[in-house]
Amino acid sequence: MKQVTVALVGAGLRGVNYLEYAKQCPDEMQIVAVAEPNRERREHCQARHGLPDDKCFTHWDDFFAQPKMADAVFICTQDQQHFEPTMKALDAGYHVLLEKPMSPDAKECVAMGARAAQLDRVFSICHVLRFTNFFATIKELLEGGAIGQLMSITHNENVGYWHQAHSFVRGNWRRKDESSPMILAKSCHDLDILLWLAGSDCVSLSSFGSLSHFTSAQAPEGAPLRCLDGCPVAEECLYYAPKQYLTENTDWPTSAISDDWSYEGRIKALQEGPYGRCVYHCDNDVVDHQVVNMTFANGVIAAFHMSAFTKEISRTIKLMGTTGEIRGAMEKNEIEILRFGSDKAERIDLADAGGHIGHGGGDYGLVRDFLRLLREGGGSKGLTSAHRSVQSHMMAFAAEQARVEQSVVRMQDFVEGLL
Repeated sequence: MKQVTVALVGAGLRGVNYLEYAKQCPDEMQIVAVAEPNRERREHCQARHGLPDDKCFTHWDDFFAQPKMADAVFICTQDQQHFEPTMKALDAGYHVLLEKPMSPDAKECVAMGARAAQLDRVFSICHVLRFTNFFATIKELLEGGAIGQLMSITHNENVGYWHQAHSFVRGNWRRKDESSPMILAKSCHDLDILLWLAGSDCVSLSSFGSLSHFTSAQAPEGAPLRCLDGCPVAEECLYYAPKQYLTENTDWPTSAISDDWSYEGRIKALQEGPYGRCVYHCDNDVVDHQVVNMTFANGVIAAFHMSAFTKEISRTIKLMGTTGEIRGAMEKNEIEILRFGSDKAERIDLADAGGHIGHGGGDYGLVRDFLRLLREGGGSKGLTSAHRSVQSHMMAFAAEQARVEQSVVRMQDFVEGLL
């Protein structure tokens, strides 16, 4: 089996997680370079994968200025920093695995896909849910006729109240102008899954949602700008930062607030950084709950509901067909089939395949598929190749337009409007 060499651009949590595949399967993948402006992250990646100093770069421009040194590049920068390094990587002869979303700009998504096709590069997007046992099993059940002809889907992304506060109120994805709309940043995964399960192109959609709770109007009386500045409701506030970040557990999300995980380092992060701010006094503007209704060319209809106001981070789904139903809870690894005319439900219990950070085993499945495409060729045939992923991104952009305008958007009109 040919070993694939990989360089990483952007050594944040997502990027380094994908690289762990090289530790698990060193005969398949070798890490040969990293480009990351943050010194601590760069040095951590260097030490983890034994990289020489001359293969560690502070900026992607420095990396791309060198002769081609790998088969592929994993690009895991922030949302608005995807387009430039992706285009440079494709032009320099690299195959690319790109973190989702492709770009907060719809035209850039189309342009990247077109460039990869023009240059015959493998270009895959990190829609990892397609590679989970959970959704792959549901897809197999549908294709096997387990519930007859699929008619409709209801799908919930339960963000979790504390996850919303961490990532989308205090964190990197709190503002549309600095990252992308919530439906793209968080839920392009889910629109992609609905497109895949429906098995047909999306024809039209509508959407409603808003930022309702995490605003200054909801702030408790006397709440300061920062939690550590003498908050009068610290004991009862669900979002009091020390409750989340100053415990003995330094795993994610605590690991995201600072590169110094000592107690003193975390205190400093809460005093000076974004994660110590009161959730009711941040500069966030992305929605905290949203619904999207979709119609597909084959007659399937779907309703998607994303909400911050849930206790757990989870995904739940119900698929309704002409002869039965499929119900599933991803984080519980449970799928239930209810066939019409039968009182007995069929239950499928899946093995735990990686939890939240690994997206139920989907992260490793994604990397494995990408490496297979490089060895075998045929990049356009990948499960999350760009030509497949662009459509679900367009659905997210159209959903945001529908939400803002309170309109029904026809996908053909939306795409044609970009050209």
